[in-house]
Order: sequence, then C-alpha cells, then structure tokens
Amino acid sequence: MAKVLATEIRVGNLIEWDKRIWRVLKCYHVHVGGRGGAFMQVEMKDIEAGTKTNQRIRTEDKVERAFVEPRDMTYLYQEGDNYIFMDKENYEQLSLSQEFLESQYEYLLPNTDVQVNFHNDRAIGVQLPASVILTITATEPNLKGATATSSYKPATMETGLVVMVPAFVLQGEKIKINTDSGEYIERM
Repeated sequence: MAKVLATEIRVGNLIEWDKRIWRVLKCYHVHVGGRGGAFMQVEMKDIEAGTKTNQRIRTEDKVERAFVEPRDMTYLYQEGDNYIFMDKENYEQLSLSQEFLESQYEYLLPNTDVQVNFHNDRAIGVQLPASVILTITATEPNLKGATATSSYKPATMETGLVVMVPAFVLQGEKIKINTDSGEYIERM
C-alpha cells in the first residue's frame, strides 16, 4: 500500500482507514479562515459492511491507499438495475448493481471508458473519467437577456442526472460535467 497526501484523495479511490477498506463517495477541500487551517472533508463507505462515515483529514496528513488491481473497462448497457461492463483486455463482462455504483451511474453512457478497481478479485469501486459530455433533455427556456451571469437553473441530463447550468444553456445542448463535483463546466 502507498501513502498519499489527503489532498490527492479523489471520488472512487479506496483508502485504508481504521484497518478497513473504504471507498470515497464525496471529497472536497475546506479552508477555514483564521485558526484551524485547511482539511479534506471525506465521505466514505466501508466496502465490506456498507456503513458510511464522514472524516476530516488535515491536508498535510497522509492516508494509506488500498492495494487494488485496476482494470480498464467499457460500460456497455443497462439491464434492469444492473450495469454491464466489458474488460478491454479479455472481453469478459461484469455486472454491477445500481446500488453498488451509488450515484455514479448517472454519468454513464454506453461506450464510456472507466476503471474498475478490484480487491482480492472482487469489484470494489468504479473510477469515472474526470468529466463527461451529456445532452440536456429538459430545462427551463432561455431567459431573455440572460448572459454569463451567476444565475443558474436546473437541467436534467439524458441519464437522469440534474445539474445546475447557466441561464443561457438550452434543452438539447451538450455540456461537459465534472464527475467529482457534478458541476457544469462548459457547453460543447
């Protein structure tokens, strides 16, 4: 296992904490002005027990990354509540449940390349690409005179994901979305 700085923790990573293996669900940097300093707020799920916890880890602290075998896979299709992936090396298929994927399934379109992490030959996490491009299927109409201001509106993507987008973005447009934060990046 390798130690990494707390600031290098990303959603989908596996870390060892309290002698257990945890999958990172949410992770963000928090800087408190004045006393206290910066820290990483990390929400993680125990891969064995399924329990969740929130931890504050100081940015200068190091955490153990769990030894995993990453495999490059491609998401193929959805079958009920299961998502089917194909190993790019040996073409074997793997079925992962919607519950296992948590909210990550909202970023998956057929032919999306992902990295599936295995621990002791068991799938324990999926690492999505840094960003994905999705099409808006529903949003409020364009507001007259709307420019690139700080006003945002909800937009539903083709996968069901809801993202806050600037007022000038229209239904049918493709947008780039950050998979770590779920935030709008730009129009495509």
